[in-house]
Amino acid sequence: MAEASHDPFVALALATTTTSRVRLGTSVALAFARTPMATAYSAYDVHRLSGGRLVLGLGPQIKPHITRRYSMPWSRPAARMAEYVEALRAIFTAWQTGERLDFRGEFYSHTLMPPLFDPGPLGYDAPPVWLAGVGPRMVETAGRVADGFIGHPLVSRSFLQDELLPRLRAGRASSDRAGDLAVTTMAVVAVGRTEEELAEATAAARRQLGFYASTPAYRPVLDHHGWGELHEEAHRATLQGQWDDLAAMVDDEVLDTFAVRGDPVTVRTALTERFGDLVDRVTLSVPHAADPLLPLDVLAQG
Repeated sequence: MAEASHDPFVALALATTTTSRVRLGTSVALAFARTPMATAYSAYDVHRLSGGRLVLGLGPQIKPHITRRYSMPWSRPAARMAEYVEALRAIFTAWQTGERLDFRGEFYSHTLMPPLFDPGPLGYDAPPVWLAGVGPRMVETAGRVADGFIGHPLVSRSFLQDELLPRLRAGRASSDRAGDLAVTTMAVVAVGRTEEELAEATAAARRQLGFYASTPAYRPVLDHHGWGELHEEAHRATLQGQWDDLAAMVDDEVLDTFAVRGDPVTVRTALTERFGDLVDRVTLSVPHAADPLLPLDVLAQG
């Protein structure tokens, strides 16, 4: 569950009542919109309700949203995120073991946990923490401190292969964490069974990619392909309130570099060819009102 116009933990809590085996994840919850303690309580509750099936995916968002939408502090996001994960694990350890909570960092401090506020041990491991990233420092941080990595939907095969994976490996090499790093990427998917459905889905994918192209934090992905001017044009449009113009800026070359489109079988095959040898799993980003069974078709056959 993504965090956009709804709280992902509420939706996942509801999902625990109708599922028994599937893993449940946030992709992503906004770390800096909450303190580590607030995130820990929400994640711990969903993990307990689901019998240990939560994957806690966290992302930083971008500065304007954290400071202007959530009115929360922003500084040195990569360093802050590394400490955030460390604080989460300290809180989980205190709850699981009964050890005194005494976390003191540069950005966060958690030193109070009276018994009344301690949810106690789960009887199984605390939720794994996966981090999202685009910029080099955040990606290296994910490799160093997280249990898994979540790639942003604005991603191509070459950017993943040439930029993201080497930085993840470098971060992991500098870490003392044991075990492999799980790697997943999100992928923009335009899928339909008819020409009309596919046309509607493709238009929605163009709008989503146009929005991503306008965001300064995602420019490195465009620069990788020599499309920095697309960012400048799209960013100017958003500053002037011309949001409806973004889709037209995404031509077929850009669209097919960052999105996969077609009927369910075509999309399944294309996703496998694009990412199958690079990542452990793919999370579908479907920016249109699709038949809810379409993503299941892709996954079940793939």
